[in-house]
Amino acid sequence: MGIMECVRNGIFYLDGGTGTWLHKRGLRPGELPELWNLTHPEELIALHRAYFEAGSHAVCTNTLGANALKFDGREGRPTVREVVFTAVECVKMAREQAGGGQTERFVALDVGPLGKLLAPMGELPFEEAVSLFAELVRAGADAGADFIFLETMNDCYETKAALLAAKENCSLPVFVSNAYDESGRLMSGTPPEAMVAMLEGL
Repeated sequence: MGIMECVRNGIFYLDGGTGTWLHKRGLRPGELPELWNLTHPEELIALHRAYFEAGSHAVCTNTLGANALKFDGREGRPTVREVVFTAVECVKMAREQAGGGQTERFVALDVGPLGKLLAPMGELPFEEAVSLFAELVRAGADAGADFIFLETMNDCYETKAALLAAKENCSLPVFVSNAYDESGRLMSGTPPEAMVAMLEGL
């Protein structure tokens, strides 16, 4: 059964938090969580396996902030591709090791905000944002992710950049989640209704 058929079949469970769990396991303040895919893969595999065994249909890769603004391969830093391939492999290994009766288990490439505001609110050009997301998406698709999960996006323009990058660089299904404030709007002031309309248009 494919991911879309599984979703339409009834309730679909994602996993829980990754960053909070890593902090409990020793992630230091300011340390990039995505590096743990390379330095502590056994910790990630154990976490992913626990989520699968708890009933998650899909587990997200530890790639929320994996982009070339942080991982450019310079001065000993890994590349985006290295981080993503290792992260996807951790989820795949957890899926293979997981017990329990859950039969449908998927790998979600987790894609989060870039950490910089897009122009005109910030200085990051829209086209550069699309390019940064595209590199991550291509790596995830090549590594064998089952779908793309755009997570906790808080700007409609950045969400659009990530979605365009996903659609233009792979054929995988794309899921989108946004983070709204107490007023029910994104950081950019967009209400859910407008966000849904934009996403449907894309």
